[in-house]
Amino acid sequence: MKTLIGGAAAAVLGIIGLAVWWKPFLQLLAGAIPFALLSGGALAIYLGFDELKDTWKTKEEDFGPSVNVDEYKDEVDKLKKEVEELKEDKGEKKGKK
Repeated sequence: MKTLIGGAAAAVLGIIGLAVWWKPFLQLLAGAIPFALLSGGALAIYLGFDELKDTWKTKEEDFGPSVNVDEYKDEVDKLKKEVEELKEDKGEKKGKK
């Protein structure tokens, strides 16, 4: 109930204030609109740039991490040697039987 009475009193005082100080209200509004547009534009630029940076990051991730090919070549060579050794060991075992 107190909130209802306080809200009604504030609304009545606001209407009276607008009637008495109409020209200063318009001056304040005239000064606030460009500030609001400037602030909103700056925020939009910041958010747009942030989104653009995110898309750049995802494009870099699409290519995958940089791969050291030499490491994989060395590993493949080692595995080939192991396979050859296993084939030789198997051949020796078959020859003994």
